[in-house]
Order: sequence, then structure tokens, then C-alpha cells
Amino acid sequence: MLTTLKTAYTDTRACDLAWALGREPQPALAVLDLELAAAHVQLRLLGASHQVLLEEEHGTCSETVACIPGSSTPLPLGVAKRIGDWEYEFAAHVETLSHGSFAGRAQELLALVAEHPHGLAGTFPGSPHAFTAMLAQREDGQVRWRTWHAYPQEGRLVATRTRVGVRMTAAL
Repeated sequence: MLTTLKTAYTDTRACDLAWALGREPQPALAVLDLELAAAHVQLRLLGASHQVLLEEEHGTCSETVACIPGSSTPLPLGVAKRIGDWEYEFAAHVETLSHGSFAGRAQELLALVAEHPHGLAGTFPGSPHAFTAMLAQREDGQVRWRTWHAYPQEGRLVATRTRVGVRMTAAL
């Protein structure tokens, strides 16, 4: 699903993104609710980027990547944590692209996400290449999502990927 977000573009620099686990639901500009096997996943586009809410029999998980006022946790390159019965893994990568390459990559990603049944993308007013896009799936008992945050004025694209799955216990 592709939508135009009705808000000012507030997170205008890639370095302003922060990461947080466990935050309450933030005000969303667009929401996509998904049922992926026994997992309820809510993809949320915020004025300041994204939030994913996951609810399953093993518990809940809330991931927020956005400009978070007062946050002291910048966007990490990688995180691995235990959350209750779950293993949580997060990775982020920042690409710097030329103007022409950026436009092409933006169009490619928006087309991919807009046509996917588990995808949500929103473009911000002012530039067709200023967007946040999200894609979720369930595979091998794990819920995974990828996100892309585009900063055309900097030529930067921030990509994240997350995996949440039940922690395996060693057999005795």
C-alpha cells in the first residue's frame, strides 16, 4: 500500500534517527494491520519515521525508529537482545547515493513495497523521493520486517532489518 502522508517532513537528516524498543504506540499517519500466521503485526508510519508493533502468544514487541525527542539512543548498526521468550535482532545500514542513483532506487523500493500485500509506504510532501517504506513477513516461525527511510536532500537511504523469533532452548 502506498500513501501520501499529510504532514511536514520532520526527520530531515539520516543522523537524526534513533532506535527504541518497548515504546507505547506513537501517533501514526498510516497503519497496516497484518495477520502473519499466529502473529499480529502492525506497521505504523509516523511523521518522524516508523514503528512496528508485534503481538503473539509469546508476548509483545514494539520497535520504533524515528526522530525521538530526548532520546539518547542513536540508530545502532546492530542489536541482539532477548525479550522474554524471543530473540530480537536489528541491523541498520546507511547508503549514500548520487542524485540520479537515489531517484532510481527510490522508485524501485516504492514499487516493490506498494505492490506487496504486506507492505506499507508513505511519501512526504515536497519530494516524491522523501519516503518511509516497510515490508513484513513470517518465515520459519520468525517475524521479519525491513524498512527504508529516504533523505533525498542528503542522498542518503537508511535501511533496517529486524528478526523476532522464539528463543531456542538447548536439548539436554
